[in-house]
Amino acid sequence: QVQLVESGGGLVQPGGSLRLSCAASGSVYRMGWYRQTPGKERELVATMVRDGSPNYSDSVKGRFTISRDNAKNTAYLQMSSLKPDDTAVYYCYARRLGAVSEYWGQGTQVTVSS
Repeated sequence: QVQLVESGGGLVQPGGSLRLSCAASGSVYRMGWYRQTPGKERELVATMVRDGSPNYSDSVKGRFTISRDNAKNTAYLQMSSLKPDDTAVYYCYARRLGAVSEYWGQGTQVTVSS
């Protein structure tokens, strides 16, 4: 029912920055990103509930910042001080208030390399 459209991935040098966007087709309660590298398990990156506080994995704390624009039903992930280990496909995630179902974006590739 809810569609998520991601954008902002690309190639960046170590130490650089990227900003990911995820636009939802309607109001959602929790939004965030997971990332996945071939051969590794899916990893939580950051989540944030509507009008709430962000949550981050230890690996990105201090470097990534998640924010939301409720008027646009959009979440943003500002990624700074990027490292090669951040290379992955980043998938936007969302869930509506009181719902058991979840929604996923199409994924966007982030590559950190010299």
